[in-house]
Amino acid sequence: MAKKKKQSSRKQPVEPGYVASFSGKTLRSYDIGALPIINYILERMRLSDILQQCLPTDDSRTQLPTHCGLVVLVRNILVSREPVYGVGQWASGYAPDLLDLRYYEVDLLNDDRVGRCLDRLFDALDDDLVMTVVRQVIDEFQINLDELHNDTTTVSFFGVYSEAEEESRVRGRRTLAITFGHSKDHRPDLKQLLYILTVSEDGGVPIYFTSSNGNTTDDTTHRQTWDLLHELVGRADFLYVADCKLATSENMNYIARQQGRFITVLPRSRKEDQQFRKRLLKKPDSIRWDELYTVSKETITKGKVFKQTVDRLSVSADETSSKEGYRLLWYHSSKKAEHDAQRRARQLQRATRELTELRDRLQGPKTRFRERSKVDPEVEEILKKYEVESLLLVDVLEQQKPTYRQVSKGRPNKNTKYVKEVKKQFDISWSIDPVRLAEAESLDGIFPLITNIKEMTAEEVLRAYKRQPIIEKRFSQLKTDFSVAPVYLKSVTRIQALLAVYFFVLIVQTLLERDLRQAMERANIESLPLYPEGRACRRPTTRKLLDLFDGVQRHQLTLSGREPECMVTQLSPSQKQIVKLLGISAKSYRE
Repeated sequence: MAKKKKQSSRKQPVEPGYVASFSGKTLRSYDIGALPIINYILERMRLSDILQQCLPTDDSRTQLPTHCGLVVLVRNILVSREPVYGVGQWASGYAPDLLDLRYYEVDLLNDDRVGRCLDRLFDALDDDLVMTVVRQVIDEFQINLDELHNDTTTVSFFGVYSEAEEESRVRGRRTLAITFGHSKDHRPDLKQLLYILTVSEDGGVPIYFTSSNGNTTDDTTHRQTWDLLHELVGRADFLYVADCKLATSENMNYIARQQGRFITVLPRSRKEDQQFRKRLLKKPDSIRWDELYTVSKETITKGKVFKQTVDRLSVSADETSSKEGYRLLWYHSSKKAEHDAQRRARQLQRATRELTELRDRLQGPKTRFRERSKVDPEVEEILKKYEVESLLLVDVLEQQKPTYRQVSKGRPNKNTKYVKEVKKQFDISWSIDPVRLAEAESLDGIFPLITNIKEMTAEEVLRAYKRQPIIEKRFSQLKTDFSVAPVYLKSVTRIQALLAVYFFVLIVQTLLERDLRQAMERANIESLPLYPEGRACRRPTTRKLLDLFDGVQRHQLTLSGREPECMVTQLSPSQKQIVKLLGISAKSYRE
């Protein structure tokens, strides 16, 4: 008797797409969306090729080319922002060729295999890999590196991560410490990592990133960052702009000694800052302010364009020097003055609300505050928390409150005797110090910049620093558009790799915006109808661009015994215009 052939238990791959069958006909539909546009940027970046060259040998258990899995993850974050375990489900709706996958490889995109792809990226992740990608971007897209902006943010984590609280080594490579530190997300209750990013002034293109331990202080990161940027740019005279953590003698002197150029903010803790503000308070007429320029905002109402001044920028004619000998320029911003006043009002309101709550607790019958030594720290903590120590005058009042206690237990009657006891009770009152408030108001809108560049005018220094928000925009996109935080992965190695993937995502997103806006400028196009109801959009974002192509599909109709017939969703005029502006071949949206 012949042996029965053992059937394979291996699951057969399911062909991607959405399938409908009827009357001997089969219709298979695939999502296309904006993937051809994203792929256009990825191909110019050569991201897949670079990862394939730099990554270690694929894990046999993955059964999926690592570089392909990682680039699919990049596409997913740009388009849909699915968690790692949802990448496979997302990919199953798209045409496999647009993901650089064979149809049976789409079925392999589960969380385990994508996680192993992240493992392989961690094993290869270093400055050389990042720089290889960045150099290709700089060369291909002709990014100007004369002015670079640096800043940091924090990425928060829900969970204990006890095994990652300290640095360690995995497969010979250093892992970061996920731990508590100064949270820029205002979540001191969550552990974190520090995300360090540098972008070009030219389009805000990310050109360098690294991550560091959650308790790393910003001032310790600048020298290493500057060295890597120096190597990348190939010269030292690029302009390096950063926040006040750059303004330490060690950092500034280090850059200056190597003929580097920097602009940063002088911290409030510096003696030079305190001296200038004291002088302004005592002799305000001794400082002359020269207006530099105004910032206006345009609004369109009933077809008419209206301009409204939103900021007036001035500089002190009295330029001073820091203790290191660098230029100190003092500026005044009317917009910042408004923000300072609004913030102070909010802080005072919050402080008084908590003081009111504290007073209610002091007056309660079950209060635990029976000693002055317990009340004063509570008051001080509230004032310090909202930075209003100099503005609020708080008085702690001690009162003697008599109470009567039964001598004996039981229900009281006419013969019950009582003992008088005197307990301390505290009350608080507060008022705003009018003198200190007036002083604070006179200093609103003031901020000092420090630089070692002698040839730049005061206005040029200010305008360069005013471009610093371009990096804040990238952080905002990182945390909102692409939902990098909070992170729910458990493996610190995969987390570090995922942060690198988000860096690649930011590059693609930025290059799309830059390319489209530059194309609009070359074609003398002021706006595109990307807002609802076809309203004009003067500065299109990647998010708007990707959303516009949502719903574009490829349909494959198969009749019995015939070759499949392929059809693609007809592009709208706006979609055709964008494809043309970006220089993408029309074939990208055809079979």
